[in-house]
Amino acid sequence: MPQDKSDLTLEIAGRQVVISSPAKLLVPQAKVSKLDLVKYYLAVAEGALRGAGGRPCVLVRYPNGTGEEFFFQKRAPAKRPDWLEVAEIKFPSGRSAEEVVPRHPADLAWMANLACLELHPHPVRAQDLDHPDELRVDLDPVPGVEWPQIVEVARVVRATLDELGLVGWPKTSGSRGIHVLVRIAPRWSFDEVRRAALALAREVERRAPAMATAKWWKEERHGVFVDYNQNAKDRTVTSAYSVRPRPDARVSAPVTWDELGACNPADFTLWTMPGRFAAIGDPHAGIDAAPQSLEPLLALSTSQEAQGQGDAPWPPHYKKGAGEPRRAPPSTATGRRVPKKPLIEVARAEREADAVAAAEEWKAKHPQAAAHLEPADVLLDKMRGSSSLWYRVRINLERVPVQLRPRGKGVG
Repeated sequence: MPQDKSDLTLEIAGRQVVISSPAKLLVPQAKVSKLDLVKYYLAVAEGALRGAGGRPCVLVRYPNGTGEEFFFQKRAPAKRPDWLEVAEIKFPSGRSAEEVVPRHPADLAWMANLACLELHPHPVRAQDLDHPDELRVDLDPVPGVEWPQIVEVARVVRATLDELGLVGWPKTSGSRGIHVLVRIAPRWSFDEVRRAALALAREVERRAPAMATAKWWKEERHGVFVDYNQNAKDRTVTSAYSVRPRPDARVSAPVTWDELGACNPADFTLWTMPGRFAAIGDPHAGIDAAPQSLEPLLALSTSQEAQGQGDAPWPPHYKKGAGEPRRAPPSTATGRRVPKKPLIEVARAEREADAVAAAEEWKAKHPQAAAHLEPADVLLDKMRGSSSLWYRVRINLERVPVQLRPRGKGVG
């Protein structure tokens, strides 16, 4: 029963979902209320469930809207409807949690009522939690890289996949990047899928070295980073039709390859996507028709290993792999843990907006040094804790003349 006069009960295909405080604004700049979020996910439910349905999902909650703190909730709330499915996920740390598995439009509405803007599914199905059925190519541009270059790198990804006999399905990330999804048969382990993703990233870098990189350390990156580590166990990315915490309520939009170069990611929002979905349907409607083999990419990995390219760094908090290089920033020839580039840490913050503001404050305080910086020289590191994120800001002073470099943490 509703707990408050403002609560609203929705009947969704035989299931009742109570929407509490339906008028609460979750994206204030775009005037998106909680009820607007619920209605959005119901309007695109077929596509959203194609991306996240049947998969354990991390709940990313914005209880007071995008302008306030948010948190990751891996464990499904104890108080939940009887019809809501959960699956037990085991993490690399050895811990486990029962996570929500949406399968029905009402499940999406229930999640939206918890102020879950984003859909963050694991790349596995609930019936087989050990074998991913999706390889995720995450194209993450460094600051200053514009959309046309990201699209060009995506085309290199497509060409590489085509030559290997694989089909990729592109979508905007809902932020600045592009995701390319490869549906695979659930036959390979997480480590094998990550190994295949690393091989693909290195091949894309080889084909487009001026535009793309597979380098893990931010200070070594340029252009578009092909983030192979998004395929490590326990990593999730926002799925198709997921709303992002952007001021315009932008969403992650599935597109065709022909659309990709002509589209503007800002055109896909919570307000515009239902009309697009009603008019053209889901461009990814055929993604599940033919699961593919990972063998061509694993063969590429074997070839790269024979040429001396072993494992690459894993994300923090993962058990170190047998062939993984030292998990530390690039060092000098002496072996000391001294970065090759002159980096200083200028701020730590709980919110991204505060971290960005701190970077701007530093530039205002040091205008002579800041005049020599490029956008990519401001490194905003997203540091994930057990249930939340925090942000670290570092400045690469490589382009700044030595006499103008401010001293700070990280510089001797």
